[in-house]
Amino acid sequence: MTAFDVMERRMWDGQAESYARTAARFCASTVPAVLDAAGVGAGTRLLDVGCGTGNVTAAALARGAAVRAVDAEPGMVAATRRAAPGAEVRTGTLPQLPFPDAEFDAVVGNFVLNHVGRPLEALVEMHRVTRPGGRIAVTVWEVPGTPGQALVWRAAQAAGLTRPDWLATVDEERNFARTPDGLATLLTTAGLTHVQGDTHAWDYRTDPEEWWAGPAAGLGAVGSLITSAGPEGVAAAKREYDVLCREFLADDGLLTLPLAAVLAQGRV
Repeated sequence: MTAFDVMERRMWDGQAESYARTAARFCASTVPAVLDAAGVGAGTRLLDVGCGTGNVTAAALARGAAVRAVDAEPGMVAATRRAAPGAEVRTGTLPQLPFPDAEFDAVVGNFVLNHVGRPLEALVEMHRVTRPGGRIAVTVWEVPGTPGQALVWRAAQAAGLTRPDWLATVDEERNFARTPDGLATLLTTAGLTHVQGDTHAWDYRTDPEEWWAGPAAGLGAVGSLITSAGPEGVAAAKREYDVLCREFLADDGLLTLPLAAVLAQGRV
């Protein structure tokens, strides 16, 4: 594993419950578009890679697909089994999937490429398990992100928090531009055809405390940054966060956060 992969395993260990209560909700916003891009319908043999707590798997089952799913974190696997009892769910880590060649009609990864240190090899492996003519659809968070996406990062920066040494990034030679063209190029390099990449933008409505709860629990890179500074660092970031929230606060007390992801699709 790369240093980034090691960090990811450390960062997400035991976080399934916190993820389900927080980030899983806004990550689910792209699920219908991902399944449409992969052509998922009744009878589709689908693999959901990086299934998290089961939003994609459950939605695909509701369409009548035959779904198998994998995630690197055992707690996520257990959560998906509860959310989607009709699916076969197991532990699996990119870029080595526990399936034979050409096993699936479609493979999807909703935000999974954000969490792998070798994204091209991950897509090559997704290509391997997809039948000729099958489809692959993936999402990543767009970079640079929207002000809404960057809200907690901005609070941490305003609080003067310093990124810990163990919080790694993807090796430069393995990274890619988190843009429609960048993700589309990655799919093309992995051998896919009829590749298309687009921005998927939406406004996410949420309570300010809910948006804060994930990072405060140490969820994701920004949560790791905040909690690495101890209770004082968390409190300092929260003070800045409460101020910055005013930019997005509606009259009903909820935040309206503009979010943007990149959705790319291609054929094997």
